[in-house]
Amino acid sequence: MTTAQTPHDSATVTPETILAAARALVPELRARSRDIEDAGRIPTDLMDELRAAGVFRMGFPRQFGGPELTSAQQLEVIEALSYGDTSAGWCAMVGMDAGMYALSDSAVSDMFPSLDAVVAGMLTPVGRADRVPGGYRVSGQWTMASGIHHAQWVCGGAFVHDETGAREVTAHNRPYWRVMMLRPERVRLIENWDTTGLRGTGSIDFEISAEFVPEENTFSLGEHTRTGPLAASDALMRKMPGVAIGTARAALDHVRAIAQTKHDKATGRPWAQDYRVQYTLGDCEMRYLTARHAVYGTVEDRWRRMDAGAGMDDLTPDERVATALARFHAMRTGRDIVRTLYDLLASQAIYTSSPMDRWLRDMETMCQHVMAQDRIVQSCGAHLVGGRPQFPLVLGFV
Repeated sequence: MTTAQTPHDSATVTPETILAAARALVPELRARSRDIEDAGRIPTDLMDELRAAGVFRMGFPRQFGGPELTSAQQLEVIEALSYGDTSAGWCAMVGMDAGMYALSDSAVSDMFPSLDAVVAGMLTPVGRADRVPGGYRVSGQWTMASGIHHAQWVCGGAFVHDETGAREVTAHNRPYWRVMMLRPERVRLIENWDTTGLRGTGSIDFEISAEFVPEENTFSLGEHTRTGPLAASDALMRKMPGVAIGTARAALDHVRAIAQTKHDKATGRPWAQDYRVQYTLGDCEMRYLTARHAVYGTVEDRWRRMDAGAGMDDLTPDERVATALARFHAMRTGRDIVRTLYDLLASQAIYTSSPMDRWLRDMETMCQHVMAQDRIVQSCGAHLVGGRPQFPLVLGFV
């Protein structure tokens, strides 16, 4: 596993320089998409370029020397990278989370001497953490750790058990859990990422066997160590739809370029003059624009409210569900756009040499993530009417 670190002058790494660097990487990412997929992970030199661009420090607050990008600015960067390669955008989206973790100030200083460190793992509590003096003894197996081959820290959510072995509970009688952070050499990698799409993310499983984790190297999504929009329990999720938006834009631009010169083989009619082609592209653009604007609009509204001092509990039910529904809609709509364009190209799209083949597989796989599943919509609907959400975390309830 690479441990390369890239020194930065925090005064020169800004939201504008990071976005410009991400956009500059697009041609290389596009040219190497097939290599990324064949390797089953992002090549080390490309990960180093993402580090050098400042991508993995986007969420670090200014108090730690970070650029502190807003959620909308993070979205723009992830969108740009995904326009180049979906797997690269996905790994950047996951790997940049460290700056928004609720670690203590001293832990951040100790664990991240470089803010360009990559994190990977699974926050969902599927492991077990037994309290011992100074921390926890952690065991378990976690799935889908995107980018773990390049990570400096691996995260695993775990239910906490006290010294007697009993599971701890919160004041609301819910199981209490924390996220454990370990160095990658202390976890066992399980090379099982053989999937239809997002193959280049290397999202393998990993196992931890009775490893000690100091208290300082753990955090809870429900216990905040900082204030502000990036400290809220939903901050990690806000930039996620950038992957779907960037991929859908790439597919749209690809087919629009084809349509300008292609002729129907049977009739000789230019595609640019064909009603079906015109309508399909117009319809896909309409869906893309509405999905993208919903994502950015709800994220920017959320940021303004929280930047003015509001917390998650201050949000109305309508405000609370907004970003989750826009995120779900963008992921599903992005997939639908790519499917529609794939059908428009017909047999031209079926070859592995066509980027449409990879985009379709990537989007189908992406939409199997919990954030694009029906229980997200159910959770939002339940919250609006006072029911019980099946997945409360999507609404910021930990």
